[in-house]
Formats: sequence, structure tokens, C-alpha cells
Amino acid sequence: MRVGVLTGGGDCPGLNAVIRAVVLKGIETHGWEIFGFRSGWRGAITGEGRWLTRDDVEGILTRGGTVLGSSRTNPYKEDGGVEAIRSVVADKGLDAIIAIGGEDTLGVANRLTADGVKVVGVPKTIDNDLAATDYTFGFDTAVHIATEAVDRLHTTAESHHRALVVEVMGRHAGWIALHSGLAGGASVILVPERPFSVDTVVEWVRRRFEREYAPIIVVAEGALPEGGAEVLQTGETDAFGHVRLGGVGNWLADEIAHRTGKESRAVVLGHTQRGGTPTAYDRVLATRFGLHAVDAVADGDSGVMVALRGTDIVRVKLAEATAELKTVPPERYAEAEVFFG
Repeated sequence: MRVGVLTGGGDCPGLNAVIRAVVLKGIETHGWEIFGFRSGWRGAITGEGRWLTRDDVEGILTRGGTVLGSSRTNPYKEDGGVEAIRSVVADKGLDAIIAIGGEDTLGVANRLTADGVKVVGVPKTIDNDLAATDYTFGFDTAVHIATEAVDRLHTTAESHHRALVVEVMGRHAGWIALHSGLAGGASVILVPERPFSVDTVVEWVRRRFEREYAPIIVVAEGALPEGGAEVLQTGETDAFGHVRLGGVGNWLADEIAHRTGKESRAVVLGHTQRGGTPTAYDRVLATRFGLHAVDAVADGDSGVMVALRGTDIVRVKLAEATAELKTVPPERYAEAEVFFG
């Protein structure tokens, strides 16, 4: 058999672990040929990439990013994109494609399956917002990076008696903010699922200062003030219609300084959360996903995604995997609220 593999969307710690597992199991267990598409769905359209060998994946387990490169290309927004993919699949004699990505990449995979291209999906997103799997790889690494940042900021905030607002990733789901805020002992955690009252946040900050502690506020980039609009960094949108977010941290820091008279600064972690070496947990999870994706292809299955349920790796329909986002439920946020202020 011949199988293609690609990585789409934003880069994420653990992508190389999946690629390594797919290549090694595909070649060593099944004797397959594995073609690595360059730059996600863009490579599947153009045919750009290379046949992968053991040597290509030696030493990549611990590396962040993706050796195949990535893009946010949407074949359904490109003239002749789907037809081009069919042509590339036929020309290279591919029996299936293993697509590693989040809701957008896997949404394309689901549509391609309906259009006759055999695809198996692997869930990847640091936001942990795919509902069909308990966890996605990359999330654990992002939380570790954000938590370490919060830990470090506590000391500088205390030294200067200032409030620090830490903006983390999370467009529609606040899992990174929730976990890093809880783990780092934040004074306030703000998530997209719960519009926040600026007055209430300011009151929590005042209480913290009254006890002679410097407050740390962790806010997801997609968090909104009550009655407010998303704080946009730019009006640009990608091929999937997503507007680039950013700026809520700086906006909130200014509001806190203005209303309390205390010095307040914002720290935007941005892309540092999804760069660098993956944690041991993410390496293991990504590796298991890759191994089970190969099993799915070997079984002749398609239109499915491998998913974590408890400690088991199972298969779910791509349509189910991309039907809705997994957001922070009210009861989980209520646990965190105990520590606010």
C-alpha cells in the first residue's frame, strides 16, 4: 500500500511524534510506502512532498513543530482544489491519506471522504476543543508553558506591587486558561465561555491588593466583556474564515490600571505556547494516535478519526469529531471561581 500523511493548521508540539509513528509502523510492520505532503492540504493539491524513510524520522520525536510544514489551506476555497487532490492521489497511487490537524483540517478530511478520497484523521490542537476525544496532543505542552510563565510572573508582580494580565491562546474554548490558571494560582481566570464583568474583575483585583498580594489574571484570547465585542488584533481572516484575535490582555490591563490606580501590565504568551519540545505525555499520546491511525488504514477504514477515551484509543466518525467544539462547562469554571479574588 501507499499512504500519504500531512499536517494542517497551526503547528503543535507532538506532530513529529505522529509522523514518526506512522512512518515506522507503516514501513516496518506493513511494508508500505509513505508519502509526506508538504504544507498540509496545499501539498495535497500541488503534490509537493517526498517519500519518507526511517532516516527521515530519526531524532524527530522530541522536536516541536512539524518536519512536513503546515498551512491553513482550504481545498474547498481553492479553484479545482478537490479535483487536484484526487489527481495527486491517483498519480501517486495512494490508498489513503492520514490527516493530522484540528477542526478545520479534519473538517476538510470529512468532506473529502464524502467526495471519494479515503482519509483517516488524527486530532491535533493545543486548545483541546475537539469534542470526540478526551484530550488532544499539544494541550499538555501548552498548559505547562503557560503555567511556568504564571509561576515566573508571580515573583515580578509581587516585587513591583503591580497587577499582571496573562493572555493565553483559546479562541472559543478556555481550557488552556482554566488549567494554567488553576495550576499557577491565578487570582482570576477569564474564558470565552463566560462573558466577564469588568467591574467584578476590578473588585477581585482590589481585594488582592488589600491583602498585600499582587494579582495575576489569566485571560483567554477569545474572552469577552459583558456586552462587548471580540478584541481584534486585525481584521484579517484565514481560509477558514477565522479572524485573528488578540489584544484583550492589553485592553484589560489598561482598564484595571485606570479603575484601580495601580500599575498593571499585560503579558501575551502567543506562539510560545505551541512551540518547542513536547511534554512526555504529548509524545506518548501523539505516538499512540499515529500507531492507531495506521491500524485504521490497514483495516480499510476511512472517514474516521482516532480518539482518546479514558486510556484507550478508539475510532470515531469524522462527522462526529467535527460536529461541535468541546468548551469549558459551567461546573468546571465554578471549581475555579472558588479561588478568585
